[in-house]
Amino acid sequence: MRRRLLLMILLFCYAAATAQRTTYYIHPGQGNDANNGVHPAQAWKTFNHINQLILQPGDEVEVLAAGAFHGSLVLRAKGTARQPVKVKFAPGRYDFFPDSAFKKALHISNTNDQPYEPKAMALVFDSCEHVQVDAQGATCMLRGKMIETFVNYSKDIRINGLTYDYQRPTVSELTVTAVSNGYADAVIHPDSKFSIQDSLLTWIGEGWHYRPGSYWQVFDPVTNDLSRMEIDPEGLRFVLQDNGNVRIFFKRDPGFKKGCTYQNRDVTRDCAGIFMQYSSNIALRNIHINFMHGMGVVSQYCRNIKMDSIAVRPAAGSGRTCAAWADILHFSGCSGAIEVNNSYLSAANDDAINVHGTYLKIMKITAPNKLLVAFMHPQTFGFNAFAPGDSIAYVHPESLLSTGENVIVNVTKLNDKQYLLTLKNNMPATVTTGDVVENISATPQVWVHNTTLTRIPTRGLLVTTRRKVCIDHNTFERTHMSAILINDDAAGWYESGMVKDVSISSNTFNNCGEPVINIHPENTMSGKAAVHNNITVTHNTFQLQGKALLAAKSTANIDFRGNTIQAAGAKGMDKFLKFEQCTGVHVAYNKIVNIRP
Repeated sequence: MRRRLLLMILLFCYAAATAQRTTYYIHPGQGNDANNGVHPAQAWKTFNHINQLILQPGDEVEVLAAGAFHGSLVLRAKGTARQPVKVKFAPGRYDFFPDSAFKKALHISNTNDQPYEPKAMALVFDSCEHVQVDAQGATCMLRGKMIETFVNYSKDIRINGLTYDYQRPTVSELTVTAVSNGYADAVIHPDSKFSIQDSLLTWIGEGWHYRPGSYWQVFDPVTNDLSRMEIDPEGLRFVLQDNGNVRIFFKRDPGFKKGCTYQNRDVTRDCAGIFMQYSSNIALRNIHINFMHGMGVVSQYCRNIKMDSIAVRPAAGSGRTCAAWADILHFSGCSGAIEVNNSYLSAANDDAINVHGTYLKIMKITAPNKLLVAFMHPQTFGFNAFAPGDSIAYVHPESLLSTGENVIVNVTKLNDKQYLLTLKNNMPATVTTGDVVENISATPQVWVHNTTLTRIPTRGLLVTTRRKVCIDHNTFERTHMSAILINDDAAGWYESGMVKDVSISSNTFNNCGEPVINIHPENTMSGKAAVHNNITVTHNTFQLQGKALLAAKSTANIDFRGNTIQAAGAKGMDKFLKFEQCTGVHVAYNKIVNIRP
């Protein structure tokens, strides 16, 4: 009897919980915001009503058909692990316009040229918990500069199947069809709207326009190489031909080549593609990015990020050659575990993957346990780089070596660039004004595997974190600069910090820029210890353009073993490896294959 009563109570509770779940329906074509929104025949037209709710465990939002939205989806949801809030998009094209979209001023790492100008957003997940987005077959088409998705102070957010693109990409493209004495003929891509007045070219976008500057990129389809080049616009004159093509007159040929595509963009860093900050347990799966404006997918002070089956390349049949305005995946000050798996990262204007922290300079020691610190780079400031309980390391900017550690007990923000840190313990006498501090709690483990990186004009992968790094079973295809860069600097971008355990294993490097692997901390003086430690490069295959395979500086314990090197005129390993101020170097069991140039 007692068991039957308990069962009845459980069934009642389950029924009550189930009854409280609500599905809300959106139909941008046939819906009406005067409807009740809780039945497909009573669907709302816009997201306005959803944006006023705090969705509860088990609630769902179902977008029944594709269409146009002039407002954003601003989701606030409190799901649970057992009853997540679900958002479903029907297949098709969704046009998002910035005019009435949700806008917010943001400080984004490496991107702060316009930090106080509100940025329009398409999809927003703000203070959400346990949300699952299913958008297989849905395309989010941006109709102006927008952050495609913003995840803010949220946890357990899973986005699956969504495609992102721009009606008018913010990178313009033209392809040279002929080069003659004094001029070149070019076809401007149909998506790159433009005007020509008084022989001057103006790129025209949705809500923006500009005249080209000197920064260009060139893609050579024969070599599959993408590189940067400088073209002085003052020396060019543009004339629209009767056939719709453009003739570009010049006094001095800037290097135009028949068949190559030239990309141009406004270099103002004013946005990001997908921006995630102060969030944890984020999973992006089966995401296709045909184009994104800004710094790319930026994860800032997030914990535990998994990116699986991310494809970044222009849409098939589009004829475009650019998919990312700058970096593709950018991780700043993250923690926990970062994993990038089974992905294809290509067609960028900057690095494919960058993982780093940020050094802040000590401006003043105000008490034995208090520091005034400041952001130093003009494009990186304003975000919350520290929290009570975080551990910091003091770092000498010239040697890049740590002089001690401490724990933060209080953070006072004085302005967007300066912060007062109160520490648990008094500082050692070795810490002085001009040193830098790194938040060593905001340093992630990194695992990049089964991923292709190609058509990259700069570096394939930059990583500077003191926790475990595994780079395995990837293909680096003709990155124009080094395929892998392990840096660390306290004078330029202030991207921290040292590495202590890096494994580079079972990768293929095809004709990448050299040195293919560059371990290059930017210390200006040698210390008693090495900046970087414990880097293994094992069982990889290198096909070299020249002979600069690996260069290392100020590094201890390098194991280069079991690799295959294919190079023209190859003779001995000493021709491929360069070590400066390194100790504990072990080179063994490598195979050299001499190939024809």
